[in-house]
Amino acid sequence: MNGSTVTEFVFLDFSGSQSAQLFILTLVFTCYTIVLVGNLLIMVTVWTEPNLIHCPMYFFLANLSLLDISLGSVAAPKLLTDLLFSGRTISYGGCMAQILTFHLFAGVEMFLLNVMAYDRYVAICQPLRYTTIMDRQRCLGLLILCWIGAIIHSIFQTTVTAQLPFCGPNVLDNFFCDITQVMKLSCSDIHVSEILLVFSDSVIIIPCFLTLLVSYTTILVTLCGRFGKGSRKGLSTCGSHLMVVFLFYGPIAFVYMKPSSSNQVDKMAAVFYMVVTPALNPLIYTLRNKEVKGAMGKLKNKCIHFLLPQ
Repeated sequence: MNGSTVTEFVFLDFSGSQSAQLFILTLVFTCYTIVLVGNLLIMVTVWTEPNLIHCPMYFFLANLSLLDISLGSVAAPKLLTDLLFSGRTISYGGCMAQILTFHLFAGVEMFLLNVMAYDRYVAICQPLRYTTIMDRQRCLGLLILCWIGAIIHSIFQTTVTAQLPFCGPNVLDNFFCDITQVMKLSCSDIHVSEILLVFSDSVIIIPCFLTLLVSYTTILVTLCGRFGKGSRKGLSTCGSHLMVVFLFYGPIAFVYMKPSSSNQVDKMAAVFYMVVTPALNPLIYTLRNKEVKGAMGKLKNKCIHFLLPQ
């Protein structure tokens, strides 16, 4: 036992008028619906279209959609329930589960974005070796490594937090169990734990970000030296990937890498990277990708013929 007497945590409400609360409820409900429907549609489209599922880029895209659904589901259902029924509490076990699943899915997505950058690097900078390097076995191996790395990271983060004693207070000024705020409620010295968590985050975030920076810089330099339709298509694809990377890293960096902040601003930023970003990803990939839109058109026609047989 870690000496904790706290059995539940209490979330503070979003401050503001009833109309502001209604706006947040509407925003979260709309975005979470798009997260579920949009990403599920991408997954079904990729898995039912042979030309897409056998292409590494779309294989990783389908897995990214699965992660967006998972990441969006960490806090959104609980937040919607709290806003509708004025519930504000979460059990100690539920809080630790949120910390574990958030760092798990966010970690896998962080690694997967790097794998997708590597895939584009090989496709554009070494096109003659692309099919040899990015074969199905290599793709599956890279995906498994993403999950292994994220599992280790999330278990470490959760274990460091769970071993701390919590004796009260138990109020979190957020809508989910943010690990930095949970640790501040501990009734013991958290200095060593904070160092461990910062080290764990740095080992993952800094190399991943630098890898993305080097990969896309190399890709853009290579594409700028070429002309033609293939070059424009490559720029469009990389543009979509870079937009997703910015939407993923930007809000997280805003919350965790600045010295001081307004809790209300941080909560809205958390809503963005927990719910809004997973909702924008399917829109980015479908609106900017002719292959995905074409496959969705075929899927729609199949569904129409199935529901309305001639």
